[in-house]
Amino acid sequence: MLDKYYTVKQAGSHEKIIQKSRFIGYVERVNNEEDANEFIQKIKKQHYNATHNCSAYIIGEHDQIQKANDDGEPSGTAGIPMLEVLKRLNLKNTAIVVTRYFGGIKLGAGGLIRAYSSTTSETIKNTGIVKGELMQGISLTVEYPLLGRVENALHQSPHIIDEINYLEKVELIVYVHVLEVDTFKKEMINLTKDQIVMTEKDKKYIETDITSEL
Repeated sequence: MLDKYYTVKQAGSHEKIIQKSRFIGYVERVNNEEDANEFIQKIKKQHYNATHNCSAYIIGEHDQIQKANDDGEPSGTAGIPMLEVLKRLNLKNTAIVVTRYFGGIKLGAGGLIRAYSSTTSETIKNTGIVKGELMQGISLTVEYPLLGRVENALHQSPHIIDEINYLEKVELIVYVHVLEVDTFKKEMINLTKDQIVMTEKDKKYIETDITSEL
C-alpha cells in the first residue's frame, strides 16, 4: 500500500475560450479502466456535436495504465499533453476529457498543446486536489488528569483526533501517519511519564484538500 497519494477531490468542469474556440474540461476520479471509458463515453455523448473530445487517464497504484486520445486533433497535440499534466501533478486514478468547439482560427501545434494543457490544469485546480495519507488508528487510554496535556499536544500536531470516549478512563482514538507511529508512541510515553495504554486499531486513508497549497 502507498503511504500517500494524490487525486482529484471530486468530479468537476471548467470552460475557457481560446482564439474563439470553446474548450471545456471535465475531470473525474476513476477506479479502473472501465470507469474511465464510461466517463469518456458519457462526455462524448453529451457533446456529440463537438469538433473534438480529447481524453487521457492514469490508473493504478503505480500508474500502470496510462492512455491518451487526440480524437482527431494532430497527433501528440491533445491527449499526450493532457496526460502529462496528470503526471506532473502526481495524480492517481484520474480521467480528463477536454471538449473543443472549433471557433474558426487554427492554433497550430504549439497553440493546441498549450490550450489542452492549460484547460486540463485549470479544470483540475478548479475542481480541487486531495492528498490521501495512510494512517494508523491508535487507541490512547489515560486518566482524566492527563487529558488536557494529551489533547493539547495532539492539537498542536499533524495527528487527527477521531473521537474521545469519556469512560472510567478517557479513550482517544487518534490517526497517525504510518511512518510516524513509533515516534508518536515514544512522544506519548514521555508526555504522560508512561501513564498511558496504547492499542493499534485499523489503518485507513484519510484525505485532505491541498488545492490551496498548489
